[in-house]
Amino acid sequence: MLENTKLGFIGCGAMATAIISGLCEQALVKPEQITVSDPVQAQLDKLAQRYPIGTTQDNRLAIAQADIVVLAIKPQMLVKVATNLAGQLPAEALLISILAGSTIKTLSEMLRHDRVVRVMPNTPAQINEGLSVWTCTDTVSSPQRSQAQAILGALGDEIFVDSEDYLDMATALSGGGPAYVFLFMEALVDAAVHMGFARSIAERIVFQTVAGSTAYARRDGSHLAELRNRVTSPGGTTAEALYQLEKGGFRATISKAIWSAYQKSRYLGGLDK
Repeated sequence: MLENTKLGFIGCGAMATAIISGLCEQALVKPEQITVSDPVQAQLDKLAQRYPIGTTQDNRLAIAQADIVVLAIKPQMLVKVATNLAGQLPAEALLISILAGSTIKTLSEMLRHDRVVRVMPNTPAQINEGLSVWTCTDTVSSPQRSQAQAILGALGDEIFVDSEDYLDMATALSGGGPAYVFLFMEALVDAAVHMGFARSIAERIVFQTVAGSTAYARRDGSHLAELRNRVTSPGGTTAEALYQLEKGGFRATISKAIWSAYQKSRYLGGLDK
């Protein structure tokens, strides 16, 4: 699907590096098919040491011959970068944006380009265990959709949604999700240390408990409430712990937190101003 396809990356940060690593390590493209631009030469040199890709500090040069352009800059750099690149993307090129909060309408207008894929990836993509929720404009062709799917598949799982509204939901749920999980894990570790475990042992217990529970739930396929009930004996220790969590508003607090993140995402994208 990506054979002989030329890719231009604008930005050389963690997520761009993850995409390039996934594509090259999985042999979906050859490094020579990739050109990356970034204002920091040291970052370009570091990546070029791993893969024989093309590098430049000139954004226009990076996209001049590209079939697919991946926009992987910080959101606050969009105006500056878009001013330089407006109307410069090859007409048939596919633009893939991983910028949080930047809507398709904004990207299309600022770059004067209509073949746009907008993606919300998450941090585990850096080890090819991520989730990317994405959508695209109607002008993106079927082969280009398949190409986008292949690129995002190199980061882990990917889900296509037919409305951009879901991208703000994904920002709140899967985009921020790792942070919520890490906070929960941190709280478990701290509780274990408070009981008397050494921190190193507490971390091993928590990491494997979370990983094993996720794997078990995925494999079993039962409703999460059913899985929870299997672990909860009437009047037992787990029932007591769950009672305290519910009494403290655990479930409601999570719901409120994610809803707040969703509203913030809409605000930053200009939908609720």
